[in-house]
Amino acid sequence: MKQPLKPISAQELSRREVLRQGVAGAAGVMAAASALHPVVYAAVAQKKPEEELAEQKAARDQAAVEKAKDKPKIRSVIQIFLWGGMSHNDTWDPKPGAGYDYLGEFDRVIGTNVDSIQLSSLFPELAKQADKYSLIRSMTHGNDGHETAAYLMQTGHKPGGQLSYPSVGAVFAYFKRKEYSGLLPPYIVMLQAAGRFSEEGFLGPAYKPFATGGDPNAQRFEVQGIINRGLSDDRQRARRQLLERINLLGSGLSHVSDMAAVEQARERAYQLILGEGREVFNLDNEPRDVRDRYGRNTFGQECLVARRLVEAGVPYITISFPGGWDTHANHFATMRRQCPMLDQGLAALIEDLHRRGLLNSTLVWCTGEFGRTPRVSWEPPWNGGRHHYGRVFTVLVAGGGLKGGRVVGATDDKGENVKDRPVYPVDLLGTFYLLAGIDAKAELPDPLGLGARVLDPEGEQMPSAGLLEELL
Repeated sequence: MKQPLKPISAQELSRREVLRQGVAGAAGVMAAASALHPVVYAAVAQKKPEEELAEQKAARDQAAVEKAKDKPKIRSVIQIFLWGGMSHNDTWDPKPGAGYDYLGEFDRVIGTNVDSIQLSSLFPELAKQADKYSLIRSMTHGNDGHETAAYLMQTGHKPGGQLSYPSVGAVFAYFKRKEYSGLLPPYIVMLQAAGRFSEEGFLGPAYKPFATGGDPNAQRFEVQGIINRGLSDDRQRARRQLLERINLLGSGLSHVSDMAAVEQARERAYQLILGEGREVFNLDNEPRDVRDRYGRNTFGQECLVARRLVEAGVPYITISFPGGWDTHANHFATMRRQCPMLDQGLAALIEDLHRRGLLNSTLVWCTGEFGRTPRVSWEPPWNGGRHHYGRVFTVLVAGGGLKGGRVVGATDDKGENVKDRPVYPVDLLGTFYLLAGIDAKAELPDPLGLGARVLDPEGEQMPSAGLLEELL
């Protein structure tokens, strides 16, 4: 049997009405306040992480574009490519206190001339120049393959697509082709290209880097195609004079435009072999103390040649570090041998460019295709090795309008993961292009007519956290 409804007392009715009206009134007040202060009250509805990251990227990109407006354009680039991948823990992102399994025998750090920056004790010369360069300690792409990681770092494009994109050096040569009219090629690699892919990409042979070969630390730097082994300068001049005497056809048709163009090209070639172009590679023109300061080894003298190429106006110079950093085994011995050469040569280059007033117009960047595993592999057959590690590593940048004495990003206490502010290949290269006055969205002449662009992170779904506005 249904129970009769209990009558509501006037007291209860009054209490319910008060509550109802109170809730309605509070909602009305909040709605009105929200209309007056939308920014404050929008925070109540939390944004998705991807929305926040997209906003951060957009803000960084916009800030970088604004700051770059007041910067002079990059005139030349020196890329020091540490092929094989150098350990970040043992060099420019040391982790004191991480323990023997992470540090091995390199457990000492040193201060620099910037209070907030410490380096491994293997880099005493770079420690004196820290105010002139910055470190990106949160570089990441997650790729552990030599070829594919090198492609990512030097093109900013996803490997495995329909097109083989040109490297950053080839892109510079392409966009600077109207500005640069020097005798030397616009894109030079010492000593051999080590990108493990075709650096010119679909731009073709005209933008292939000129590889010098030879050794600048030898008694004679025998640059292939310019300085020939076993052939003296006098003999080359005699050959030219003989050719001129017997070249009756060329002299008789000098008024014909095509023949005049051939003669102009020949004269340019001779200037490269016997004239001003060749003298750029002649380190006998440098004072002995300058050569000593760079280091009397192949890498040190490559850095000195790079400075001379900058003075000659060459747009893009790459130094492939001789020896490599792929230290799966014999890691600590290799680091003890190679880090002092890198330290001396790179520090001397940065200091020399600064002293000559060239650093602001010259970008120097130094890194490999990835880093190496923070945890040491002590077990056989490695016996103290580090392996490929694309999850996080460090890039050194100097000059070109970038601030010195800064650190961008951070890793965790063992150097295994990005802790703060990831930087992806498109962020790094995009910043370089911005400072060089190269539109990263500009189309390139690809053979398939796909509308290829200098960088296309959206189209290729490449990760990006924004341009490096922190350094501008």
